[in-house]
Amino acid sequence: MRIKYLVPLQNNYIMMLKTALGRLRIIAFAEGISFLLLIFIAMPLRHIAKIPEPVTIAGTAHGALFVLYILFLLQVIIVLSWNWKQALFAFLASVVPFGTFYADAKLFKPAQNKNKV
Repeated sequence: MRIKYLVPLQNNYIMMLKTALGRLRIIAFAEGISFLLLIFIAMPLRHIAKIPEPVTIAGTAHGALFVLYILFLLQVIIVLSWNWKQALFAFLASVVPFGTFYADAKLFKPAQNKNKV
């Protein structure tokens, strides 16, 4: 019975992959999670417990997701003709902890609802 409630959720994520802004929102979420893991778990393990491996793993993942975030952001800037303030806000959100989650709530989700893109 519970499985039927997950189907609309899965369809929403599939639909998000079809748009530039939807792809940016998904990558922004993943990039935000990887940044938090790097800062709050991997770095303390490296400096307090002297275990460097988590930084290597989380740092590599975060670096790849950051590059994807910037590429998808450039695509959204071009496709939606964002002004420089929106572009700068979205970029700065990627370098601040919890920033991509804030940008999703204040910029990406409203833009997706407005444009239906």
